[in-house]
Order: sequence, then structure tokens, then C-alpha cells
Amino acid sequence: MRPERELDLADDATTQQVEEVPSFSVEALSLAVIAGPDTGRMINLDPGRYVIGKNRDCALALVDATVSRHHLELEVDQWGVVVRDLDSKNGSFYHGARFQQVVLGAGAVITIGSTQMRFLRRTNRVPTPPSERESFGRLMGRSLVMRELFTILERVSRSSAPVLIEGETGTGKELCAEAIHQASGRADGPFAVCDLAGVPRTLIESELFGHVKGAFTGASADRVGAFETAHRGTVFLDEIGELELDFQPRLLRALENSSVRRVGSPAYRNVDVRIVAATNRDLAQEVASNSFRADLFHRLAVVRIRLPALRERKEDIPLFVEHFLAGTDVRMAPATLALLQEYDWPGNVRELKNVIASSVALTPAGGVLEPENLGLSITQSSVAVDSDSYHDAKHRLIEAWEKSYVRRVLDEAGGNVSQAARRCGLGRAYLHRLIRRYDLD
Repeated sequence: MRPERELDLADDATTQQVEEVPSFSVEALSLAVIAGPDTGRMINLDPGRYVIGKNRDCALALVDATVSRHHLELEVDQWGVVVRDLDSKNGSFYHGARFQQVVLGAGAVITIGSTQMRFLRRTNRVPTPPSERESFGRLMGRSLVMRELFTILERVSRSSAPVLIEGETGTGKELCAEAIHQASGRADGPFAVCDLAGVPRTLIESELFGHVKGAFTGASADRVGAFETAHRGTVFLDEIGELELDFQPRLLRALENSSVRRVGSPAYRNVDVRIVAATNRDLAQEVASNSFRADLFHRLAVVRIRLPALRERKEDIPLFVEHFLAGTDVRMAPATLALLQEYDWPGNVRELKNVIASSVALTPAGGVLEPENLGLSITQSSVAVDSDSYHDAKHRLIEAWEKSYVRRVLDEAGGNVSQAARRCGLGRAYLHRLIRRYDLD
């Protein structure tokens, strides 16, 4: 067993032993503010280093006036969390004793200034009470998982903490960012979107920070970047995982200093923006593999929000169908709705929206949207159960629909896979897998 570490008392020459909390899985630990001006704030503690204080560059940036700019450092490893006081003015306390360094784990409570924080096992968090609402901005959902998410978004929107939205393609990450902005104190300010996956590598810096006339070939006039555009508002950095490793330090510097320099200009400009980023990648895993900077990840992921895939909340599909059919004179047959609820929707809500829009176009005015309108090229006999089990019959029906749908979107895109992927809201790699699975080359 690892030896106990000593607790240095700042105002006592003697050394006091502090009993360690039993070891824990660091992947399951969080730090939550349980008292003080920032009550309710929380960060997940994966292996690494975290600084807590008032400064904006802290992993947990507090507004407590009695907390130092850089008050505490947490070092998370397989043994627990090493908590170090960074020579703070008012000190750090555990069990009423002021300390310089101590090793803690789940259940421990520390006090800095007027703020108390508790280390929690993530599996032991108090359940989030579900919201009564069925939407937050343009996000929709009646399912429990979405109503719990709406409660979290209501809380997050009231702060200015950076947010990282994680989720698969088509789950509504931009809608989530937009909703956070609209519900925040910055709602009257601009909401600037920068899609990092859609910007050529050579123009990323100009897209984010702007440029001056003549800065490079084609720079025929001054250009304002996303950060300046969003002054006193919110910058949404979509697909942050696509940002090249060599550019990440420049983004980190802008976040830490709250200032940007246009390409070709020697002058820095102060900006007041809230950062909301989104990714469909596992950035924590990319940090572990050194393909994404840990310091930038922790700066962006002060609050992490995961949007569930549509297959995890199929009870919301009727709500989406009702919404997407609004304004049309088309009704949906029960069998069609049942089929929609059986499918796993790898392209999520975006794919569902496109399928319904395409199907409505194939349905006569005032008609009923039948299963064949979804692109099924099968007859009733092809779904007869015969000796098949329920699950075998269902699987065969879904495969037939999927093959027909992929063939149809490829035909409409003239065989262009990238264009077809955009039309149906699927990732290119996934669409390629479907093409190979059904031999549609």
C-alpha cells in the first residue's frame, strides 16, 4: 500500500499525519462545489492536472472573491488526487486544518475561501431532476434523458463557463450551443459559428481571428474573425476535434488572454466571449494518445455535456415525426411509425428529418405516409413471419429498408458518396460501410 503523505500546516512547525481516503477509480471521480457563490458547479477528474481559482484559465474558474487567482492544483493519478495549495492568500483547509499538500479521494470535502468542494464518485451523483419542459431552445425531447439534460442546460446557461458538447453526428450539437447562448446573460450579444471541419487549414487563423488587407494572397480587404464578431456574445467552435495540433497553442493563448491578433497585424484586440465547443470525437481519448493538447481540452471542457443518440431515446421519435409533419397535409400510418421506431438511426435526428422530408415528397397530397414511401422496395409477403422469430423478421425488414434507402440517396446524388452523406446526415465512413455491406458499389 502506498505510504501516507504528510500534511504541512502553514502556521504550525509540527507535521500532522492525514489519513488517506481508500483508493478509487479516477475515471469515476468528479469535484463538485457544494457551498459558496459557485454552488452546483462540477468538473470531471480524469488523469491529469487541474488548477482551481478565480483566473479564467483555471479548469474550475470560481467567482468567489476570497479565492486566489490560482488557489489549488489537483494532480489525479491511480492512487487518488494530490491536492496542493498554490501559496494562496487565505489558505486551503481539510477537516479544519490548513494544508499545503494532501492526498484525497471520494467523499473528501475541502474549503477554500467561502467555497466548499466535495470529491464525488460519478456513479454516486445525486440524480438530476428532470425538467418539466419538452424543449430547450430548438432541442426537443419528452424522454427522461432529454428532460434531465434540459435541467443541466438551464443551470449551465446561467454561468459563463466554457462548455464542450459531445455527441454523434446529427444529434443537434449546434442547436444545443445556440440554446445555451439564448438562455444566457449574453443572449443580446452575437452568436458566432465557426465550423472547423469546413474551413481549409490555411484559413483557420483568419476564420477565428480575422486578417488585415494584404496579409496573404487573396486578402483584398480587412476581415473580422469569429472571436471579434462574437464580442460580448458566444463563439461556437464546431468540430473542435478537427483543429490541427500545431494550431492548438494559438487557440489556447487566445482563450487564456482573452485577446486575438488578426493575421498580418501587430496589434492585439481584447475580446469578451463565452466559448462553446462541440465534437463527435472522444477528445479525452485523443488527449491520452497525444493527438489533442491536454491543456486546451481542460480549458474547453470546464463543463462537458453529452447529447444522447436517437437510438438511446426512441420514445422521442413520435414527437419529431409530429414536428416534421407540421404544416403538411400528410398523415403517417401506424406501421410506418413503428418502422421508424425500430430503426437505429446512425445519422440521428438529422437523418430522421431527411427521411421524412423525402418520404413526404413521395406521398400524394392529403395522403397517408405508408412504409413503402420510406423507400422500401419490398412487398407485404417479404415481411411475412413464416417460421422466423419476431427479432429475425424485424431485422430482415430493417435491412431491406436500409438497403433501399441507401440505394435511393446514392441515385439522387449521382453516385457521389460525399453528397449522399450530406443529404442523409450520415458520416462518409459510415455510408461507405453500408455501401460495402449491401454490395452497392
